[in-house]
Amino acid sequence: PPVVPPPPGPPARGSLSLHHAYLRSPLGLLRLGQLALGAAFWVTVAAHKYEGTAHFALFAAVLVWLLTLALFGLSLLGRWALVPWLGSRWLLTNLVHDLALGVGLYAAATGIMGYKAGRKSYCNLPGYSQHCLYGAYLSASVCGGIAACLYLFSGLYCLSRRCRDQRDIV
Repeated sequence: PPVVPPPPGPPARGSLSLHHAYLRSPLGLLRLGQLALGAAFWVTVAAHKYEGTAHFALFAAVLVWLLTLALFGLSLLGRWALVPWLGSRWLLTNLVHDLALGVGLYAAATGIMGYKAGRKSYCNLPGYSQHCLYGAYLSASVCGGIAACLYLFSGLYCLSRRCRDQRDIV
């Protein structure tokens, strides 16, 4: 039988440097906004007493935030080629992450927190003496809604690049 050469290894590891073009691109700026609003969402929920479906909202927000942080870090360092199978499809990976995970999970988390804020709206009345979670739930819902919109914008950006037969994120 013929001898098959081994598959090529990962690219040579040089010094790490920032991919400045990515940082200045619309996708890089949207990722920074997603990370900031995602952190605001889950820190707001985690800092207050939560129960029931808020557990799922917190799980969804942290999961998407961590995946976004990984995508941002790999893209900023220009090291997406090191990710097996996904590195060669980096634009498609970003597109699926943004539209399926980002928009889908943040929309669900926003709906949950908005519903919980509506259920606690009585406690923002003057003279109510108990601890009120209305403000925390409402602010988490607003942060989640804006984050979902940012994921939609970045997903549409990646989709427009893909439709123009571009294969890179910048």
